[in-house]
Amino acid sequence: MILVDTALRERAAANRPIRVGMIGAGFMGRGLASQIVRSVPGMRLVAVANRTLAHAERAYAEAGLELVVADLSRHIDTAIRSGKPAITQDAFELLATEQLDCVVDVTGAVDFGARITVAAIERRLPIVTMNAELDATVGPLLAHRARAAGTLFTGADGDQPGVQANLLRFVRGLGVTPLVAGNVKGLQDPYRTPATQRGFAERWGQDVHMVTSFADGTKVSFEQAVVANAFGFTVGRRGMYARDHGGHVDDLTSAYDIDELRALGGVVDYVVGAKPGPGVYVLGTHDDPRQRHYLELYKLGKGPLYSFYAPYHLCHFEVPNTVVRAVDFADATIAAPGGPRVEVVTTAKRDLPAGHVLDGLGGYDTYGVAEAHPIARAQRLLPMGVAGGCVLRTAVPKDTVITYEQVTLPPGRLIDRLLEEQNKMFT
Repeated sequence: MILVDTALRERAAANRPIRVGMIGAGFMGRGLASQIVRSVPGMRLVAVANRTLAHAERAYAEAGLELVVADLSRHIDTAIRSGKPAITQDAFELLATEQLDCVVDVTGAVDFGARITVAAIERRLPIVTMNAELDATVGPLLAHRARAAGTLFTGADGDQPGVQANLLRFVRGLGVTPLVAGNVKGLQDPYRTPATQRGFAERWGQDVHMVTSFADGTKVSFEQAVVANAFGFTVGRRGMYARDHGGHVDDLTSAYDIDELRALGGVVDYVVGAKPGPGVYVLGTHDDPRQRHYLELYKLGKGPLYSFYAPYHLCHFEVPNTVVRAVDFADATIAAPGGPRVEVVTTAKRDLPAGHVLDGLGGYDTYGVAEAHPIARAQRLLPMGVAGGCVLRTAVPKDTVITYEQVTLPPGRLIDRLLEEQNKMFT
């Protein structure tokens, strides 16, 4: 999206920066704060909300800014008007301020993420989510609600779903029909736990549960579900094809059955160990033999599948692009245009006894796998995004997908109500 730099320069010259509020100030949030403050003229990070105030303070300190501690929206407004960034423990006070053009969710928490997203949509604020867990669970409903309210709910540039979305749009613009949207992983072991991943998390200063969800395959399942829901794709089988592939992604053009891909209408997938990593790839076909001649001339091979890829994803570095696209161009980086196509379902990481309370994402109990939405609904499979806090009614053997009939849901959660509404709306 090259045009966003021009839009930002114009805003900077007019002293009319986009005013961004950020909710969540963990590892990724701190990186985003520094990026906006130090590298994005034409944009201001005007307020940060985090339940642990010290983390919000750290985000601004690492970015080199002095700040104001504000507990009410009117105090946040006053601080922003005076040119000082504000921090608060109350995300809803941040969302109530008048001095915002966009909000970014960097929490990774499903039910809380749902609450702040609903509040932002009710305020008609564009919301950029880095919360793939929420997006994969009820993103189709939230995107629908945002459109109805005249605003946007969108995933972010830089995260692998956003990078795939940009690549898919590029490929479609060439007249090529995308049939595979893929993610490149370096590791996949569904039995990883916080105990096995603690050293890595501590080395990089990341949350150990988030790191575990990367390693056990839950995160890639959420990410690919987001892509599938946005582009009308499905999965070739439960868990995706998920091949080990040590070669280049270009070699994958011979790994798929094109007739199967066409029959399915396109699939999401991932590979482990491919080069260049950790990037993304799109495989597509072209129906015009004259254009296939040109594609071969341009070194994309003889077809029928052609490979396109991005060799990296730069997460928080690219999120400001999404903010500009949302605020100035009403363009979502990635959002579902209709109902869900793929769900992430909850699978036992170990033998689990009756009466056990599931520990949720990146824990010791479960991992998530991608499944076609019609199958997940017909079999009443428990979405991974709502699994945390559920109480098992029956024992569940290792590697078994858990159903709604096997759990008691925690009372009063918004995420459960939203999921029920989504299922009714798009059935």
